[in-house]
Amino acid sequence: MRFPVLSRFLHPDPRIRRELVELLYTSLPQVMAIGVTSVTGALALTLLGDDPGYAVITFFILVTATARVFSLMRYKARAARFTDADVVRWERLYGAGATAFGLALGALSFRALQLGDAPGAWIAFGLSMSYCVGMVSRAAIRPWIILTAAAALLMPTMIAGLMRPELAYKIGAGMLVLFWLTLREASKHLSAAFTERLEAKHRLARQATHDFLTDLPNRAGFLQALSDMAGNFTVVAIDLDGFKPINDRHGHHTGDDLLRQVAERLTTCVGADGVAARFGGDEFMLLKPVTSAEQGRDEALALARKAVFDLSMPYLLADLPVCIGASAGIAISHAALAGGNTAQLLERVDRALYVAKRAGGGCAWADGDIEPSCCPRSTPLAKDSAAA
Repeated sequence: MRFPVLSRFLHPDPRIRRELVELLYTSLPQVMAIGVTSVTGALALTLLGDDPGYAVITFFILVTATARVFSLMRYKARAARFTDADVVRWERLYGAGATAFGLALGALSFRALQLGDAPGAWIAFGLSMSYCVGMVSRAAIRPWIILTAAAALLMPTMIAGLMRPELAYKIGAGMLVLFWLTLREASKHLSAAFTERLEAKHRLARQATHDFLTDLPNRAGFLQALSDMAGNFTVVAIDLDGFKPINDRHGHHTGDDLLRQVAERLTTCVGADGVAARFGGDEFMLLKPVTSAEQGRDEALALARKAVFDLSMPYLLADLPVCIGASAGIAISHAALAGGNTAQLLERVDRALYVAKRAGGGCAWADGDIEPSCCPRSTPLAKDSAAA
């Protein structure tokens, strides 16, 4: 089910959104404390006031408090398996629970003011303020939650105050509006500051694992992706042929533009389930799951051939058509990676790449089989571009 109104309050980065929601669900001690305190206070009013309305509200507070504690414990137990869509649903669930609990406390204040029970109203108002303070400590990282819950909490009290004939109650109801506005500003500033810190942390983490020029994973990012792979997969090492003459003749700016276009082509080539990375200079790596046995070998070779062929297509650099070539070394995990030896796999695929380059380009297997050239090695356009 979609909530278009709430969707605009969600952070666009799934990783940051997950961290924010995880922080929400670390509030178990606060939620248990305010739940026990609220149930105790409401139960005391029920026993002292002998009012069926207090009893109904007490039951509502007990149910909502119990549901919130249960959801917090359930999230902790299952969070590791949640998808991004699950995280969004659980943020909304937290907001719904906080709002329902706030509405229950607000109903307690409403009933006390309706009965003219001054001690009861004082107790209910104290519980409401305690709840607001508790929400600010956690839920302020998601302003929409605290503002919705606070509105549900304060609205019944405001309505009851306006219904009272005394002017002081009406003034008090107006003061609650000012309190909500103050809470709104405080939660916005707290959320903005905390979110900026998270974004800065993720930017630094991305800089450590991604190439600044092409935005592909760098060596560290590729090794991390490689260590996370399970089952059968292929690693394809790609080295550009003819890049240096273009870079030397036309300048580093043109060379950088060419590398960015190469990165785009490799990203498209490897697909959504694969990883394209820049290892440094004009060397790239591809990582992609494959099936086992001979079919996996065919898939790996097809990937390498497609990469070399795609990279041989003309590039447009400052209105100048340019062609380069590429060589590829191929390895498959079950054949080249024994006992999870990543270093051995990379050494073998690097040797395969060297064999392919010495053979004039194309593709070579880590086990020593040299395939024919994957695409035309030279065209008139490529020669003219190198000499331009």
